[in-house]
Formats: sequence, structure tokens, C-alpha cells
Amino acid sequence: MSNTEIQDGNALPTVETARKLGVLPEEFDKIKDILGRTPNFTELSIFSVMWSEHCSYKNSIVWLKTLPKESDRMLAKAGEENAGLVDIGDGLACSFKIESHNHPSALEPYQGAATGVGGINRDIFTMGARPIAQLNSLRFGNPELAKTKWLVKGVVKGIGDYGNAFGIPTVGGELFFDESYNTNPLVNAFSAGIVEIGKVAKATSYGVGNPVYIVGSATGKDGIHGATFASEDITDKSNEKLPAVQVGDPFMEKLLLEATLEIIATGDVIGIQDMGAAGIICSTSEMSAKDGFGMMIDLDKVPTRQANMHGWEILLSESQERMLVVVEKGKEENIQAIFDKWDLHCMQIGEVTDSKRLHFYQHGELIADVPAHDLVLGGGAPQYHRAYTEPAYFEEFKKFDTNAVKDVDAAEIVTVAEHLLSHPNICSRQWVSQQYDSMVGTATRTTNAPSDAAVVRIRDVKRPNYNKSIAMTVDCNSRYVNADPFVGTQIAVSEAARNLVCSGAEPLAVTNNLNFGNPYVPEVYWQFVEAVKGMSKACLKFNTPVTGGNVSFYNQSSDDGPVFPTPTIGMIGLIEDPERQTTLAFQESGDLIYLVGAPKDDIASSEYLYSFREVKKSPAPAFDLEEEHSLQESLKAIISSKMASSIHDVSDGGLFVAVAEAALPNNLGFQIATDSNFRKDAYLFGEAQSRAVVSIKPAMQGAFQKLLGEALKTPHALIGQVTNGGFVVDGQTIIASEKAQELYNGSLGKLFS
Repeated sequence: MSNTEIQDGNALPTVETARKLGVLPEEFDKIKDILGRTPNFTELSIFSVMWSEHCSYKNSIVWLKTLPKESDRMLAKAGEENAGLVDIGDGLACSFKIESHNHPSALEPYQGAATGVGGINRDIFTMGARPIAQLNSLRFGNPELAKTKWLVKGVVKGIGDYGNAFGIPTVGGELFFDESYNTNPLVNAFSAGIVEIGKVAKATSYGVGNPVYIVGSATGKDGIHGATFASEDITDKSNEKLPAVQVGDPFMEKLLLEATLEIIATGDVIGIQDMGAAGIICSTSEMSAKDGFGMMIDLDKVPTRQANMHGWEILLSESQERMLVVVEKGKEENIQAIFDKWDLHCMQIGEVTDSKRLHFYQHGELIADVPAHDLVLGGGAPQYHRAYTEPAYFEEFKKFDTNAVKDVDAAEIVTVAEHLLSHPNICSRQWVSQQYDSMVGTATRTTNAPSDAAVVRIRDVKRPNYNKSIAMTVDCNSRYVNADPFVGTQIAVSEAARNLVCSGAEPLAVTNNLNFGNPYVPEVYWQFVEAVKGMSKACLKFNTPVTGGNVSFYNQSSDDGPVFPTPTIGMIGLIEDPERQTTLAFQESGDLIYLVGAPKDDIASSEYLYSFREVKKSPAPAFDLEEEHSLQESLKAIISSKMASSIHDVSDGGLFVAVAEAALPNNLGFQIATDSNFRKDAYLFGEAQSRAVVSIKPAMQGAFQKLLGEALKTPHALIGQVTNGGFVVDGQTIIASEKAQELYNGSLGKLFS
């Protein structure tokens, strides 16, 4: 095809044009080879977004392929559908996924976060699954900065307003502050839904002549080149790219949810895909490439919000609440009637062809002719093996000597306790969670029975007494990962599994959100590679395959450098019997408190060391994967024995914070004793892994010790007793219950209100 046959009113692009669109010179040459000619501006724009890191994973896919992706429960190949899918028994499956909206949230926190929530929920219901719960993982810079306060308030309100209006409960998440996130906050959104096996919708396209529809909202100029924007560093000029931030409408999304599930139920849908990153061009190319078909699309038929939009603007717009649907020919009236009922746009814009190419027309002229396969991940999109180098700081961190830090004395224990209970990385997230509706749908089982993971009952209209629940969590201590990406990511996977196990669930599978700096920086890429290796090792150990997820590179700036490497782990588990659900909260004064797992003389990378002692350079906390696996198997046995009144894992803030968090929900106290074989700061505030606090009734003591000592051979120690008030360590009242409640529950609100 000659250039004269491709019309868009623009001169042919140059290498400099390509650079401005984020296309490397060698990639520009490859595009010309693929097309057999120089692309026009529309075609180059198409390749620029589809070959961006955000869409193609060109700098990460070679390592993502090494992650474990197989188990008996996996129902969809990792990354090949809109979201992951695992079998939970009884003819049901759980669809779940996590994705980032970091760059948009850095510029416009309210809409950036809100549209992140909308996008991840669309990924779930395009699978045919009804969303049942949402989580989020949020990271911000120094909380004392005015900019951080603005970002936090905007992001939290955006998540709350969108999720609450959409009607899906937000049931948990995590919040972390560090100066490495001053410029680049991380906003990772997670959603999970339930679908009947056999009624799952696919992101595919086939059948020559089958009509192609765009449904939902009209298309505007918001979000154009958003995928490209997400694939570059934040700079002083990033505010000029505000049009790359999408605008959301949760009420429209609610209508779209109901209409989408209704059309899928008809059986008339061949394929369906959310229009997220890169909009129409992403959906048309990925759906076409999957089964080797093509499409002919008339852009004049796309409902638009603004007049005289260019073809490339329509193709690349990331306007929210839109889907691309391929329908069985002859069933058009059925689909149209459903969308008319829900008062949503439903417009046929093209049809499936056998050309394996995408032909886009506007004003009767062909403005782009591109091969679908060459645009997509796993097709012709480039895949790079980037150079990586161990950073100099890695060996520096290993030189840390615990003995160089003085231990705490009796008076200092009080100061450290108050510091940790009020620290924004540890204190209650009540100020955040109260802005979210966690009870809509009345299926949340952890609102009044807090546990280490959120638990949501599965509703089945065919079985009113159905009692299975999905447990879910998002976890990553990025300080650990920065200190040692290989070990730190193993810890992230382990903590996610541990949180599920402590709640009574069996871990099933993982979705991940890999947040890193610029992949062209060898030290940053080394962090990424080591993190993937660590994730693989831990996921294999816990039999939790990776169902998919998201890679977010370029989270760095010239002022602050890269963010802490943050491979956020989203993990789901299954609770077969509601009697297995276990709270983290102490239940009654007089109950015995046990530490299960072996303490260590270790304070490395702890919040105590980092923010109280202000020692920033230390390795990851003590961790052994075999020891962790053994602990989790022991916790499962404890829950099966029905001996535990509560179980809470020891993580951020160490043993003292874990015991405090167990006492606070029911306004109880505790008396515990330290072990003279260990430093007091390490015993109380160190964050060595593979430990949990378990409370039991005194009458259970003999059987409990026999189970752990003889049957399981798990390290354990009776460390104290639940009381009616006061936090007492070694006979010294560290803090009164009332003050502890004030510090723990009120500090975040005081900081941001």
C-alpha cells in the first residue's frame, strides 16, 4: 500500500517525531520494516502507545515469563485475559487483579485514584464476574509536606467517592510513607469478583462479519497518550500533560456493570474488553491478535464528547467507562435493547475481518492500516534484555552492625512504644477507612472481627446458605525490598500468605503490581530482576501462582531519584468453613499470650531502627523461607484444632506493636515479659519474620503446648496474659490503654485533618 492511500492530513513523521512520542530510533526503523513504508502520524501514535512500557511490558516481559503460573486451580493463562481467574470450587471462580494509577495520581490525585478504581473493576466485570470487594495499596512521601497532604487527601477521597458510589465495598489495604515517594506516589488498586465457571467472558474476537460495538460513555480528549505518559519519568513539565489524566463517572460505571453482565448472560457475546490504557486501539488490537483476526473500524461512528476530534485522538483516548464488544452476527437487537434499557451508548463501529489487520476509517478515508499481531505483547512488540548492575549501596547495607546501636532502657521503651503507635506507617488507618464504605453488600466479615486479611462472604443466589468466603490482602514492605530486593520480595509474598493463614484462609494465587524506577538505569533494573527472582521462589513455596498483574516503571524524578522498589503482592485465599475465620483481636482478660515462631536478635530495616534511631542503612530483616513455610503450616494446624482465640502476625513495629494491635480492638490490655537471651529492642521492636502472636484460653494450655511442642515441633513461648487494661512489659506499665487508643487511633486523623 502506498503512502497516498493513507490519509490523515499530516506530513510523514520523522525520527524526531518518534522520539517525542516515546519511540526509540531503532523502534521507528522496525515499524517501517513491519509496514513496508513510513507510518503516518496516526499509525506512529498507535505504535507509540502499544509499544509503550505500560502496554507492551517491553522491558519486563522476559522476566515476567519466569514467574510460576501453574496450579490445579488456574482457569486462565496469566496475562491473557482482563484479569486472573482461579477455581474456588462448587462451580465458582474468583477473578482478581491489581493495577497502578501512579502517574495520573501524582498530577491530579482525585481523578487519578478514582479512575484507577474504575479501571480495575472493569477488568473484573468484563470477565463476567460481579465485583465483591476492593483493596488499595498507597504510598506517599514525607507526611509533613504540604504536597503530600494534598496528595493523600485527594487520593483517599477519589477512591472513596468512586468506590462508594459504584457500590463495591473497600475492605482494606495498606498505607506507607517515605521520602522516596515525595514526587511519585504509588496508587495500586485491587478488585476481586465471583463468576460461574462456564460463564466467563473472553477478551477475544473471531468470526468474519461479526459486528464490533463500543458501549458505555462517549469518547473525549481525556487520557490521550496516557499509556505513553505512564512510561516516562515525572519531571517539572509533567503538569503540561494533565490531558493524559482520565476523568471518571462511577454512576455511569454502575450502569455499565449491570448492562455488561446482562449481555454476557445472553450468550451472544463473542468477546469483550475494557478500554483502559490506550483506549480503542488497545482493545481492537489485543482482541484481534488473540485469535488471528482483524477489524474494520469507522471512527465517525464512535460517540464523542467533543466535535472535530482527530482520528488519532479518538483511537488513543482513555475516556473511562467504555467497553469494546464483539457480538454474534444476527444478535445485534438483543444487545442494543439491553444497553437502551440502561440508557448507555451502544454503537456498532465496525466488524471482524479475516485480514489480521486493523483498518481505521474517518470521513470515508483510510487513516491507519496496521497489523494487529505486531502491536501487542507476545506478538511483534519489542522485548528487551536490559543491562543490570548491583547498586553500591547493597553491600553498604550489609555492613550494618546491630551492636553499634545502643539497646533501649526502661525509660526508652516507653518513648519507642509511643513513637511507633503514633507513627503514620503503623498507626490505625481509621481516618482513611472511615471514608470508604466497607459494608455495602453486607458481605464483609471483618468489619466487627478484624483480622490480618479482609474476609468477604461469597453470595450465591442458588444456594442461600452458601458459607465460603474469599480472604484477600495486599502487602509489601518496600523498605525491606530496597535493602534486599530478593529477600524483601520473598518477605512480601510470605507476609501476604501469612496474613491469609492467620485469618483462617488457604492461600490460592497472586496478582502483582511491580512499581520501580527507570528500567534503563542498570541499578534500578537489578532491583527489578532480583525482586522477580524472589517472588518466583516464594510463590513456588506457597503454591500461589501468579495470575497476572501490572508493571509500573519510571516511578522516579530528577529531584528524588527512584522510589523504593515496591513489588506489591495481592493475594487471595479461600475459607471453606466460617468457623475457621480467625480474628486478630484478643477476646477476654485472662487469656494466655504465646509467641509462635523463633525470636531473633535482629533490628534490621525495622521502623524502630529507621525512624526512631534514624539509621537508614541496614539489610532486610532476618528471614528464612523454610522457617516461614513451617510457621504457616503450624498456624493452619492451630486453627484446625480450634484452640486459638486470636492470631496476629508480627510485622511492622515488631512484637510490641503486634500485641498492642491485638489488645486495642476490644479495649483490653496485656502483661508480657521479654526474653533475657535477646536484646530488648530486638525482642520488642525488631521485625524478624516468621512469627505470630496467638492467644488461647488457659484451659487449652496443655493441649496447645503439646500440639506445638510434640506434633509440630514449632518454636513457641508463653510471653504473657491478656488483661483488662494497660500495656505492661516486664512489670513496667509502658502506656495506659486510653492513651494507647488515642495515639493509635487518632494520630493519622490529626496529621491530615
